[in-house]
Amino acid sequence: MAVTDNQTSKWKASRLFQTLAYFGVVPFIGSVKWLQKLFGEKTPKATNTSEVVLVVGANGGIGKRVVPRLLKRGYQVRSLVRDAKKAQKVLGKNVEIVTADITKPETLTPEIFKDVSKIICCTGTRVQPVEGDTPNRDKYNQGVKFFMPQVVEDPQLVEYEGMKNLVAAAKPQLQPSKQKILFDFTNPTQDVKETWGALDDVVMGGVSESSIRLTGSSALFSGNVSTENSGGFVSVRTRNFDPPMNLLGYAGIELRVKGDGKRYKFFLRCEDKWDGVGYSYSFDTVYNIWTTIRIPFKDLTPVFRARVVENGQPFNPSQIYSYQLMLSKFEYNRELNPKFAPGFFQLEIESIKAYGSDELPKFVLVSSAGVTRPGRPGLNLDEQPPAVKLNDQLKGLLNWKLKGEEVVRSSGIPYTVIRPCGMTEQPGGQALIFDQGDNIKGIVSRDDIADLCVKVLEENKACNTTFEAKGDKENQATAENWEKLFNSLETDNKKLPLTV
Repeated sequence: MAVTDNQTSKWKASRLFQTLAYFGVVPFIGSVKWLQKLFGEKTPKATNTSEVVLVVGANGGIGKRVVPRLLKRGYQVRSLVRDAKKAQKVLGKNVEIVTADITKPETLTPEIFKDVSKIICCTGTRVQPVEGDTPNRDKYNQGVKFFMPQVVEDPQLVEYEGMKNLVAAAKPQLQPSKQKILFDFTNPTQDVKETWGALDDVVMGGVSESSIRLTGSSALFSGNVSTENSGGFVSVRTRNFDPPMNLLGYAGIELRVKGDGKRYKFFLRCEDKWDGVGYSYSFDTVYNIWTTIRIPFKDLTPVFRARVVENGQPFNPSQIYSYQLMLSKFEYNRELNPKFAPGFFQLEIESIKAYGSDELPKFVLVSSAGVTRPGRPGLNLDEQPPAVKLNDQLKGLLNWKLKGEEVVRSSGIPYTVIRPCGMTEQPGGQALIFDQGDNIKGIVSRDDIADLCVKVLEENKACNTTFEAKGDKENQATAENWEKLFNSLETDNKKLPLTV
């Protein structure tokens, strides 16, 4: 269609510049944050909806490795330690540190667990090395006869009573959840107010115009959509989240909306590009009636500029950079939206939630291989690791670790119990070998166990499982290794016995 002078005059360059400044990008080019400074636009922090993970024993051999790995994955981390000054030297000054002692239940205050959605417990009874032991525990792992570790703490108090205290304090916060509120427009925070902005066809030369306004009880997405100047869409979109939202384990998005009878689209994006692939879902509204729209992740369509991306990458719920609501004259692949009409439109939004989570672990316990072996009939102690041989001298350490595991398993909290074989300070990067039944022997890097602790948080196949892990000397870790390992696991109600 030819563009007349009258139509051209309706296009407003000022609106285009305002849009670019708000989002800090140029469509088809990318981020240009200097535009926000040029137009005096403040750059707010996106709403932080990432998971809060409490690492218990955060300055220990495993905990101090877990913390930076969680931060790198975009989690918020709270580090629980007994000595804050010591922990700060180990973890740095930019990590949230709380002090408590799991053997003293009065120290496990509700404030420690506020907003916590997952726990990784890396605590353990302190064992005093004696002369002949080395930092790498080389002599220990070789089972040298004269090595006789001395228990500094009471294993019953730390491994069993302490675990009961921790689970009791954390349980109210870690119940399985079927919904997660992403945006509550009935009670919006300042972050929510500064996250959403209009993105209309002005970026393509069109003259449509929309806005999003908070009414106190909802968000009102409204305006005028026009097909002049080859336009025909209006939308509101979030600024990119930093870090991206992680919705692994959830089944989809739930919208609570009151519409005008038109068909809208909802987009999610898994990359921080401005003009990249969006995962789209179309939904119809009923005039002036509140409805709940469920958008299953499995039904999202990958699109690029309203064209379906054939053989596109699967949607990645662990890395969501933005959301977008759109009214467009097009459906997909140049097909017209059957319920589109130019002119005034109005969509009221009460909330945006994630719904229907697949069960993921909420409590990860680092225990020890060998916990079921002391006293096992027919066991040849000469063939067992030192921890099993010396269990009596260690005041029944493995027995109490097993009882601590049972506290977690019987808690009702979705869990994973990891039983590492002999841990070393060797560099990580090896593949792992999993087993269930507590029979394997070997060694494993603390680096690799720390990686494992973080990975199981996002693996539903690891939920409610107990397994042993050792290093695989022959192979390096790959995504294929990890997938095969987790697929091999059976849940604890299928894999017996856990105890003797």
